[in-house]
Amino acid sequence: MVNLENKMQKHKGKRLFITGIPTAGKSYLADKLALTVGGIHVQVDHIRKELKNNSQYEKWANFYHKQGSGTIYYRTTTYDEQWQNLVNQSEGIWPKVIEKINSYKDETRPVVFEGVNILPHLAKRDLSFPGVVIIGKSLEEVIKRNTEHPRWGNTEIEIQSDAFFFGERPHYKQEAEKYGYKVFENSEEAFESALKILK
Repeated sequence: MVNLENKMQKHKGKRLFITGIPTAGKSYLADKLALTVGGIHVQVDHIRKELKNNSQYEKWANFYHKQGSGTIYYRTTTYDEQWQNLVNQSEGIWPKVIEKINSYKDETRPVVFEGVNILPHLAKRDLSFPGVVIIGKSLEEVIKRNTEHPRWGNTEIEIQSDAFFFGERPHYKQEAEKYGYKVFENSEEAFESALKILK
C-alpha cells in the first residue's frame, strides 16, 4: 500500500501514463508524444534500476536478475506465476514510482510516464490522470521486436516472446478493461488518442 504522504498530488500540466507488454512500442510512443507536444518522457524502468542498491526496494528491483537464467525462469514458471511476480514487483516499487511522478507536479509541460510496472490497478488507485495500454498485435511482431532489442540477455527469444504475448498480454488487457483504460495493439493505433489527452 502506498504511504499517505506519497499519494498523487495535483499536477500543473497535462499527464499521461503508458503501460503494456515489453516490445509493444511504449517507449517509441512516449518519445513521439513528448516531441510532438514539447513535453517530457519519464521511463519507470529507470526508476526501478535506481533502486537496485536500495535495501528497502532491492528485493523487487533485482527480482528478475536473481532468477538466474531467463530461459530457466520462463520454462519453469507458469504464465499466472509470471504475472503475479510482475504484480509483486510493481507493487513493491510503487511508492518510489509515485514519489518520482510527484516530483514533476510543478512541471507545466506535458509529462508522459511510461513502463511495464504502471499496472492498471495501481494507476486507477493512485494516479489522477489518464493512460493507455499497449498489448502488441501479434506474436510474430513481438518476436521481431524482441530479436532486435532483446529484453533478457541470451534468453531464448521465442520462449520469452511467448511469455509476453500469451502470458502478460491477456492480464494487461483484462486489467485495462476492468479499470476503464483504452487498449491498443500498437503505438500507431494509440497515438491520436494519447495526443488528445496531452493537448
